[in-house]
Amino acid sequence: MLTQDLRNKIDRIWQYFWEAGMSNPLTVIQQFTYLLYIKTLDDIELQRESDSELLGTQFNKLFPDKANINGQIIDGNLLRWHYFKNIDPEEMHLNMSRYVFPFIKDMSGDKNSSYSKYMKDALYEITTANLLQKAVSGIDQLPIDDSDIKGDLYEYLLSKLSTSKTLGQFRTPRHIIDMMTELVTPQRDDLICDPAAGTAGFLVSAQNYLRKNDPDMFLNKESRDHFNNDMFYGFDTDPSMLRIGVMNMMMHGVDNPNLERRDSLSTLNEEHDKYTCILANPPFKGSLDAETINPSLLRIANTKKTELLFLALFIRSLQVGGRCASIVPDGVLFGSSKAHKDIRKELVENQQLRAVISMPSGVFKPYAGVSTAVLVFTKTNTGGTDKVWFYDMKNDGYSLDDKRNEIQGNDIPDIINRYKNLEKEESRKRTDQSFFVSKDEIVKNEYDLSLNKYKETVYEKVEYESTDVIMKKIFDLQSEINEELNVLNDLLKNNKERN
Repeated sequence: MLTQDLRNKIDRIWQYFWEAGMSNPLTVIQQFTYLLYIKTLDDIELQRESDSELLGTQFNKLFPDKANINGQIIDGNLLRWHYFKNIDPEEMHLNMSRYVFPFIKDMSGDKNSSYSKYMKDALYEITTANLLQKAVSGIDQLPIDDSDIKGDLYEYLLSKLSTSKTLGQFRTPRHIIDMMTELVTPQRDDLICDPAAGTAGFLVSAQNYLRKNDPDMFLNKESRDHFNNDMFYGFDTDPSMLRIGVMNMMMHGVDNPNLERRDSLSTLNEEHDKYTCILANPPFKGSLDAETINPSLLRIANTKKTELLFLALFIRSLQVGGRCASIVPDGVLFGSSKAHKDIRKELVENQQLRAVISMPSGVFKPYAGVSTAVLVFTKTNTGGTDKVWFYDMKNDGYSLDDKRNEIQGNDIPDIINRYKNLEKEESRKRTDQSFFVSKDEIVKNEYDLSLNKYKETVYEKVEYESTDVIMKKIFDLQSEINEELNVLNDLLKNNKERN
């Protein structure tokens, strides 16, 4: 967790960008990220140089002694943070635009890597030497040599997207993402995908989970290579989001994440039975042109609604045995159209629907008040749903208004604990916060998955006084009022006579 002092330092750097007229938070994050990355590269190189001198070993240099930048041969030191941070601001600004930024855009040896794909269109948009000098000076004081702090720092930067009315939709609250990750429990041999990746928050959460719960995997070369190159996949249609997502993953220590510009629902996406784990918060309430939708998805749910098509995509994209946790709008749970019923039937009859976690509508405030739920299922293609676990989340640890201040009440630890111990849930009643519903009952209700369809509410009996007693109290009260009015009237008369 970031200290308040560190948050203040980040906010101060952020303010430098805004004062310089850079009001788009996505642009600020991109420029901030480039500078963080440039410093990180030099920190790594300095550590390697120190180790090499101490141990007498050789290493592959990130920075050449002489560099060819756009046909001009320059001293490699000009590319390094610890050198150029101390030169004149105007010279530093010129050096950054001419040499440093072109160098980092083209530094990946693999032209097909995610980094190369999305950095090739990156722009250096720091327009003044004064802004660059302030930003470099501020970033130089941040402790980004600590990988945990660097990851938290980047998450804090991304959280600022939620302050933008136009970009807030890209942010799913981190604690909700982490809860969903806990429910699908990523493993070291997984292939993990988010087909609507945005800034790659779900993928970052999955790698955090693995680092915390399976640290030994990094001692194994095969597992380590898989983690860095073949484990994480994400797709989005916005190149700016992908660029941020790639940098987000790299800042969290994933060398080569597979993030790609792709319309996941289109006819161009033909992936079947590939992934073992999907985590997503796909777009809600979108409607696509029928001719652009992959026919294989329409066979599962014949609709133009993105929230239904993405569920069909998850089913198609998973390997048998693969797990999925996805956020859906409440309408998916009880919608009466044929497509709504078809996708729910598919989950209940042909796959193994494990859980429906109803979330309060304030979870996505301040930029959305929609009621949502988390669906958790396993792809089987042979059924396996005998009962479904429902949970009524009432609090997520934050107030459910636009301010979203931290509060004491938080159901998320209870959700995770109960989901991982479902055998203990058998005796729970429909009046409890969580309970099971049999498949047979769900089928009888046309595959309705809304919690309120099955939850029972206990009403406390309230004893009211009889009408005779109530009327007597009213008359007594009226008599008291009349007496007081008479006393007041006498006082006014006496006062008038004296005057």
